Amino acid sequence: MRAHFDQQLDKLNVELITMGALCEEAIGLVADAISKGQVVKTDIITELEIKVDQKERDIESLCMKLLLQQQPVARDLRVISSALKMISDMERIGDQALDIAETLQYITDTEAESKSHITEMASAAGRMVTDAVAAFVSQDIHQARAVMAYDDKVDALFSQVKEELTALISENPKNGEICLDLLMIAKYFERIGDHAVNIAEWVEFSLTGKHAEVSHASKTDGGHS
Repeated sequence: MRAHFDQQLDKLNVELITMGALCEEAIGLVADAISKGQVVKTDIITELEIKVDQKERDIESLCMKLLLQQQPVARDLRVISSALKMISDMERIGDQALDIAETLQYITDTEAESKSHITEMASAAGRMVTDAVAAFVSQDIHQARAVMAYDDKVDALFSQVKEELTALISENPKNGEICLDLLMIAKYFERIGDHAVNIAEWVEFSLTGKHAEVSHASKTDGGHS
C-alpha cells in the first residue's frame, strides 16, 4: 500500500510541475510582448488559462483519492493539503496572466521608460513561481524561504514603476491613460509574486507543520474564475 501511495505522490509532483510550467509559459508570453512592444494574442493566453483550470481540477481529484483511499499519516496529510492550497494560487496566477494580456490590448505607446522595469518584474515573478513549485517537489525549505525573501525585489520594482509613471503623468497629462494601464499590469505582476510567496509558505507548512497566520496574497483578488 505504501509503495502505491508513494507512486501517487510522485504523480502529484508531476502534475504540480506541469501546472507550474503552464503558469510560467503564460507569464513568459506576456513578458515577452511587453519587452518587444507587441500585443500578445489573448486567445493563446486564454487557452493556457483553460489548461491551468483543468490541471487544478485534475490535481484536486488526485488529492481527494489520496485522502479517501490511502489513509495518509500526518506528514502525508500536510503535503496533500499544501498541494490543494498551492493549486488555488497557481490558478490565480493563470487568471492574472490573462488580465495582463487583455490590458496590453489597450497599450500602443511602446516608448514608456517604465516598461523595462515591468519586464524585470515579470522575470522576477516568473522565477518565483518556478522556484516555489520546485521547492515543493524537492521539499527544500531553504529554497522556499528564498522565494519569500525574493518578493522584496518585486515589491521594490513595483514602487519604482509607480514613481516613474507618476513622473510621466506630471510631465504630460496625455500620458495618463497609458500610465494607468501600465500601473495595472505592474500590479498584476506584484500579485503573481504574492501568490508565489503563498506557494512557498505552503511548502514550509508541509515540512514543518507551521504556517504564517496571514496569507501573503490575501490582498489579491480580481481576475477570472
